[in-house]
Amino acid sequence: MINRRQQMMFWLILAMAVIVVSANVLVQYPINAWLTWGAITYPLSFLITDLTNRRFGVRVARQVVWVGFVCAVLLSALLATPRIALASGSAFLLAQLLDVQLFDRLRYGSWWHAPLISSGIGSLLDTAWFFSIAFYATGLPWVTWAIGDYGVKLLLALLLLGPYRLLIKRWRTHAGEQFSDG
Repeated sequence: MINRRQQMMFWLILAMAVIVVSANVLVQYPINAWLTWGAITYPLSFLITDLTNRRFGVRVARQVVWVGFVCAVLLSALLATPRIALASGSAFLLAQLLDVQLFDRLRYGSWWHAPLISSGIGSLLDTAWFFSIAFYATGLPWVTWAIGDYGVKLLLALLLLGPYRLLIKRWRTHAGEQFSDG
């Protein structure tokens, strides 16, 4: 029998994989010279990681990252290009694990510090790593895409604070639920 925690973990992992794969497909389609469609979906992965970290703690957040990583790389290799899958997988893993660590260090401050700062720094690492591997020497305007994408990722990290706060409040109202930060 699957318990409520296992169900939640399943949905978090599935959401992570769907978000990353969709970002990997969408990053191949520029909106303009400064932005790709992938920048709009990818910041949701940090929301998933931060919610998992807040709700279940570092260990479970890392599990969601690792399982999401494996699923996303395998699917991205099929739906995007191998180069995108390699760039995305390595950037995702580095950025998300950094996010988990930073979030954990900042979790006891003001409610918005941990998700905003960890997502902002994780997005910077992800963007720089991904674009330099995925599009270097392709003749595409990858530096301007990276700058534009990072700007959108920062804006979305700020906007996603609202859903983050609402979900945390909702989880806290459930009787018998335990949070990892006491």
